Amino acid sequence: MIFSKKTYAFILLFVMSFTFSFGQGDFNLPKRKTDKIRFQLINNLMIIPVEINGVKLSFLLDTGVSKPLLFNITNTDSLQINNVETIFIRGLGDGESVKALKSNNNFFKIGNAVNINQDVYVVFDQNINFTPRLGVPVHGIIGYDLFKNFVVEINYRSKYLKLHRKGSYEYKSCKKCETFNLSFYNNKPYIDLKTKFGDKDVPVKLLIDTGSSDALWLFEDEKHGISRTHHNYFRDFLGRGLSGNVYGLRSIVKSLSLNNFELNDVNVAFPDSLAISYARRHKERNGSIGAEMLRRFNLIIDYGNSKITLKKNSNFKAGFQYNRSGIVLEQNGVRVVRELTKNAVLDSYGQNREGVAIDLVQSYQFKLKPAFTIVDIRKGSPAERAGLQIDDIVLRINGKEAHLLKLQEVIAYFRERPGKSIRLKIERNKQIMNFDFKLEDVFKKKNPLSK
Repeated sequence: MIFSKKTYAFILLFVMSFTFSFGQGDFNLPKRKTDKIRFQLINNLMIIPVEINGVKLSFLLDTGVSKPLLFNITNTDSLQINNVETIFIRGLGDGESVKALKSNNNFFKIGNAVNINQDVYVVFDQNINFTPRLGVPVHGIIGYDLFKNFVVEINYRSKYLKLHRKGSYEYKSCKKCETFNLSFYNNKPYIDLKTKFGDKDVPVKLLIDTGSSDALWLFEDEKHGISRTHHNYFRDFLGRGLSGNVYGLRSIVKSLSLNNFELNDVNVAFPDSLAISYARRHKERNGSIGAEMLRRFNLIIDYGNSKITLKKNSNFKAGFQYNRSGIVLEQNGVRVVRELTKNAVLDSYGQNREGVAIDLVQSYQFKLKPAFTIVDIRKGSPAERAGLQIDDIVLRINGKEAHLLKLQEVIAYFRERPGKSIRLKIERNKQIMNFDFKLEDVFKKKNPLSK
């Protein structure tokens, strides 16, 4: 990496957003009007391929950020960043600001879209890393810099997005669509909707946040009518932001109205006030609408004309899910796994002749596989009552070897229906232990855990 100068400045930012403006280039689609880009959908989040200065990486596509952030690059020695200066940035979470390098004049390529003069903010703090929570490599986040240059279609069901060059996109008549005006604050998009608390309709201004895996976050405001007291609630881990972990309360709102689209019994999170102190600098903001809600639609996001168009897809009627076990799981490092293999014994010429019995020789191979570790447990949850602890390593779940599953497949067990039995084999301090518990619907308990 090339470090040409060090200039110290203290800049307080929120929701991993960077509010200062520096001159830079734009993304363009050379010799074409549109481009289609496939993405991975992990825990409702879109992971897209991004090339930076010739190095292929993976980024989270997040409408909630206004400048690209690069992290988790310790294994990308070939990556070179240019013209750097040191700053301090802050985002969601209850921790301190983190040190970063601002770099400009970088070459970015996303699909066929290129930007030859892109700013990027590089964080070397090893705690800023989404890979353990998602189970796939993630090296950064990008949002506004891509959306501002195109009309962007997002198809959550088919897992692709389309970039349309400004001025070339033609809207089609769509009677089953709803179009909303967007407002912007620090280059992030906001939408005006209505929620229902009890029998009262409450208007809310929400950040459109494709980088949040939840359905809805609301900032408690008794004067505005936004309160958790209308339904049972429980305390939970909500996620990790740039400045640390975010905790809060989970509950349900009676409904969320998007004009003629209405969803009932919507899961909502009320983050702790300390973790969102900088997010609340936008006085009109009441929360965020996240990807668990957005994935129920096909989207057309048009920053240039300040509007977003939604069309229901087959996810629309899907129930809202949450982690019923109380276990927060991460993919932390690797463990050695012994796997059984069976090899056929052939003749001297390496062939299997017809009618000749084949002997199978059993042998074992030792391989390195991901280690799924419990990093947090909700107080009073089924997992805690069963005796599970932080730092337990999950070896098997409901009879399936954990190392044969992806992280998100393991987590999916914890989101199944109430009453579902979970059987875990874990390793704790080099001892193998077994645990059983049943998933619960906390919202239907007469005495919520946190009251």
